[in-house]
Amino acid sequence: MSELYPYPRFSLAERDRRWQAVRAKMAEQNIDVIVTPQNTGHSMDFQANTRYLTHCGGGGDADIAAVFPLNGDVTAIATSANPRWTTTQDWTTDVREARRNYGATIVERLKELAIDHGRIGITGLGQVEGTRTPEGTILHGTYEKIRAAFPQAEIVDATPILTETRYTKSQEEIGVLSKSMEIVELAYQAEIEAARPGVRDWDVWAATQYALMRNGSEMPVHCNWISGKNVRRTLTRPSMRILERGDLIINEIEASWIGYRSQGVQPVFVGVADPVHQELIKVQRELFNRVMEHLTPGVSVKELAELTIKTGAAAAPKSGPAAGARGDLNMHGRGAGDDGPIITAHAKSPRQLATQLQENMVFICKPSAISADGQSFSTWGDTIVITAQGGKRLGKRPHDLAVSAG
Repeated sequence: MSELYPYPRFSLAERDRRWQAVRAKMAEQNIDVIVTPQNTGHSMDFQANTRYLTHCGGGGDADIAAVFPLNGDVTAIATSANPRWTTTQDWTTDVREARRNYGATIVERLKELAIDHGRIGITGLGQVEGTRTPEGTILHGTYEKIRAAFPQAEIVDATPILTETRYTKSQEEIGVLSKSMEIVELAYQAEIEAARPGVRDWDVWAATQYALMRNGSEMPVHCNWISGKNVRRTLTRPSMRILERGDLIINEIEASWIGYRSQGVQPVFVGVADPVHQELIKVQRELFNRVMEHLTPGVSVKELAELTIKTGAAAAPKSGPAAGARGDLNMHGRGAGDDGPIITAHAKSPRQLATQLQENMVFICKPSAISADGQSFSTWGDTIVITAQGGKRLGKRPHDLAVSAG
């Protein structure tokens, strides 16, 4: 292998742990090989399985597929494969050039494995829902080439194998997510420093993005954003509006360290905080802390959602701006990409809600306290690890509203 460029990397021991875990599940299900397709969608989330298995990835246009056999060499398939993926990682030595014809190169490798009558697993096939991919992630043309080349093979959806393996994190993965969360909080510091009356919303966003990159985050990363008076729902990007005293900025900030994305949610007020939000954050803090106590192995996502509703009813004051406030749970896995399980205001799949927590799962936990009239939302969140004693925060910033100078 060529001399490696100085990128942060996971260890070979981590590679061996992952490969052993995935192959054990493959053997249980009599799967001869897994194909993880190229798909850079959703800020690279949809290609997480490939990077998880090969360590090849990084960069917004790095389309990479993988062929992962039960036995034998793992193959990464990319465009401009050498030197991009022979000089940046030391996990996978069989790196093949696709010239954008991924299906043909996948078939070439599958033919070498002699599985014409075998069982081929494909992640993102669409037969089993992914966290945010109910219709799958494989391109139609890629699938058609595989199907045509192996008419006698059984093709099955291998999404659950990677989903379940990726649920629980090793200590090495948790360490990487801790580094990612450190970068997120540095970005929030930059946002708070930049958010002043008279400053363009876009410029505050740019300062936040610069802090992510300056401190080591890969791009792209998910970063929805909005500013204004009592805003409630983020847009896909900032606007050109000029910030005013009393504005609220809400967003979801992620940093990608070796492809692993922690996330934070931090309300930032410009100069002065709204009195309603000053009361709602107290309810939200109670929701968060109560949920954290119950983030233990064996608890289901549905049970946590019900707990959040009950806690909101009990924590809401009888008078004042937060009287009658209610709670709502928003929580989903963090890791190499589109990790599950997930619950949001709209994502309430029975399959996801039934998932039970396991030790060393990692989530973004961001419950909301919502005013009785539904016009004000207070959401604060941190990336957390499931332990036998409850949730453990990876972040270190205070659990409160942030108010910039103004």
